[in-house]
Amino acid sequence: MIMKVKLKNMVCDRCKMVLKQELENAGINILSLELGELIVLDEVSVSKSILKEIAERNGFEVIDSNTSVLIENVKTALIKKVENLQGLNEKTSTFLSDVLNVDYSVISKSFSASTGITVEKYLIKLKVEKTKELLQMGNKTFSEIAYSLDYNSGSHLAKQFKNMTGMSMTQYRKLQKWNRKTLDRIV
Repeated sequence: MIMKVKLKNMVCDRCKMVLKQELENAGINILSLELGELIVLDEVSVSKSILKEIAERNGFEVIDSNTSVLIENVKTALIKKVENLQGLNEKTSTFLSDVLNVDYSVISKSFSASTGITVEKYLIKLKVEKTKELLQMGNKTFSEIAYSLDYNSGSHLAKQFKNMTGMSMTQYRKLQKWNRKTLDRIV
């Protein structure tokens, strides 16, 4: 029998690697491990409480409610989109509806009610954190960063960056102490 578990706070391949190692050490037979979702062979020795304990010990959370699963799926889809710098020119509503196979009005209302911010604001926060990363790396101009994040102009990104961080992109690039947030802690 197969057990599917939805997980919160999984945002990168390192998350998958850590959880995979912990589960293998516990002797759990993993069928699939993707961002936000774990599928294991449901054996007598595997219970949801064991999976929950391993997940929580490593900073993840097992999700049970349908709304929580939807919200985590939205976050995961948008994080992947921003991390890979692909498909950012596609309308967010179309992208999420297609990926999640849920009407965008349902996604939007559920997300706002659960997180306290809109999907669009969340996406802007992700883009600002990605901008911080790209500024820290120092190998792209402001215009290149704006273009890679699908902004029409560098000034549009610069304005959003300043509104979100309180400083200009130039000021941030000059900082020696970076104040980046992990993507799973944005909302």
